[in-house]
Amino acid sequence: MADSLVPPPQFADASFDSYRPDPEYPSQASVRDAVAAFVVAGPGSAAPRRGLFGRRRAAVSDTGAKSGVYLDGGFGVGKTHLLAAAYHAATGRKTFGTFIEYTALVGALGFQGTVDLLRGTSLVCIDEFELDDPGDTMVMTRLIKELTETGTRFAATSNTPPGALGEGRFAAQDFLREIQAMSDRFDTMRIDGLDYRRRAVDESAGVVTDVEGALPAGTVTLDDFRAVVGHLASVHPSKYVAMVEDLDAVGLTDVQAFTDQTDALRWVALVDRLYDAQVRIVASGTPLDQVYPDAMLNGGYRKKYLRAASRVVALTRAA
Repeated sequence: MADSLVPPPQFADASFDSYRPDPEYPSQASVRDAVAAFVVAGPGSAAPRRGLFGRRRAAVSDTGAKSGVYLDGGFGVGKTHLLAAAYHAATGRKTFGTFIEYTALVGALGFQGTVDLLRGTSLVCIDEFELDDPGDTMVMTRLIKELTETGTRFAATSNTPPGALGEGRFAAQDFLREIQAMSDRFDTMRIDGLDYRRRAVDESAGVVTDVEGALPAGTVTLDDFRAVVGHLASVHPSKYVAMVEDLDAVGLTDVQAFTDQTDALRWVALVDRLYDAQVRIVASGTPLDQVYPDAMLNGGYRKKYLRAASRVVALTRAA
């Protein structure tokens, strides 16, 4: 199972050299350099100290040292690119997956089984660090704690700083201790900038009148949008990867705005998997970046919805 924890296809060749920082936002270049330095430093890089008579003493651990980097920023500023670049540059055993993929791993193997599987890994990369469930909060906090104590380091991305995870979603104060314990293990790096997916296309998600006629050649699907949303309720989000595997495009007819937040969140999870696999979307009806009513956009999942909106703009306008 660990063999599947690798960067998605569009980041298979991502490197620090191929990252193109926006000169208008100096933090992009500085964070790129800081992440590269973090990877190069590697675990256990401190030299052992010498005693008074020349004997080597064991290295004294630096309790203030960080065991991970946490990239915070808006959508489309290159966080996942830098995370994939860190994965490719790291030596030794390493894994790359989304937050939901790691929680699914715990669900499949159990907590201790996951620890045993990942123990000895030099770098664990976690993309889209989202804490929508208090149980996930405790599971990931425990996993990070267990693995950092055996030398594993972490690199993670999210759209919310670690200390704010969970705010507006559940009673964060009840889990403040766990959230803060996780936060203290990371060096948080803020990346500013504009969404590169919208820099060249200042438009909404594309729509067509004839979905079937607009679908490209290859392996494609054609479904009613509401039927797809309904089907997602019967499939665990960890299985969404298999749903989109080997697809070139998906066709969706009669897209409508969401009225149920649970449905909207399942759709966001599917959009993430479609984006990872770079599956084109051809749709009719409401533009897919406009399916979230104001009540949802003003709630605790706002950043999730905006990320999905950004991604469907790119997928519906892909050549």
